[in-house]
Amino acid sequence: MDPCNLDQLVSTTERTLTDAEKEKLKKDTNLVSSFKQNKLQVEAQKNWDLFYKRNSTNFFKDRHWITREFPELLVLEDGSRILEVGCGCGNTVFPLMEENGRPFYMACDFSPRAVEFVKKNPNYNEEKCKAFQCDITKDDLLENVGEQSVDIVSLFFVMSAIIPKQMDEVIKNVSKVVKPGGLIIFRDYGLYDHAMIRFAPGHKLDERLYARQDGTRSYFFSCDETKELFESNGFEIEQNTYVFKRTVNVKEEKNVPRVFVQGKYRKKI
Repeated sequence: MDPCNLDQLVSTTERTLTDAEKEKLKKDTNLVSSFKQNKLQVEAQKNWDLFYKRNSTNFFKDRHWITREFPELLVLEDGSRILEVGCGCGNTVFPLMEENGRPFYMACDFSPRAVEFVKKNPNYNEEKCKAFQCDITKDDLLENVGEQSVDIVSLFFVMSAIIPKQMDEVIKNVSKVVKPGGLIIFRDYGLYDHAMIRFAPGHKLDERLYARQDGTRSYFFSCDETKELFESNGFEIEQNTYVFKRTVNVKEEKNVPRVFVQGKYRKKI
């Protein structure tokens, strides 16, 4: 599928569901067994490694929209440091390096295979970039990143792969490497996104948490909880909104609503 994204709208109000969508969500009450949920947690890294083995570097497109949404990335000068958490194959870090080659870039991922893809990219340069494997649910970042040394941390479509009870600890861990006055920029799946509505029965792990066929997981955020998550960990809210888009594929006659939560969170000085 080669979708075309139409103009986006930004709002603090969640998407309105149709009656059919409300009924579908209302009926989907049975949760995946605790045994399977534990298995998914234990095998989380293996499942992401297999994802990258199957899809190589072809699944995600380069994210050239990032500097439009987060122009702060373009004004950083020499000596600045940017950390991308959940870098995948480098679809964010390499376009950023092209647009602003002055900062030093760090990129980490849970999947060792994804990190290897980054390192094998012809644009990877150890003088300008450092890629490393890391589990951000644990206190691993400080093994590769200096405490309070990073100007901007990006969290793009990574928190949704983490179970809710670990999210607070993740923000605490990331906060340790952010400079006072530094910024976390965020985008992830939002409440009532099309991907959430289309999950068939048998995939629900918890409220707004689902398992895909490949064993990876996806959570769908509300603006209220992202606001609380960052405020409770010492960040001031500069932006915290829903982003509404439509993904259109004329050939397949598809026109579906996409919902993301986007935010900018400034670490208090």
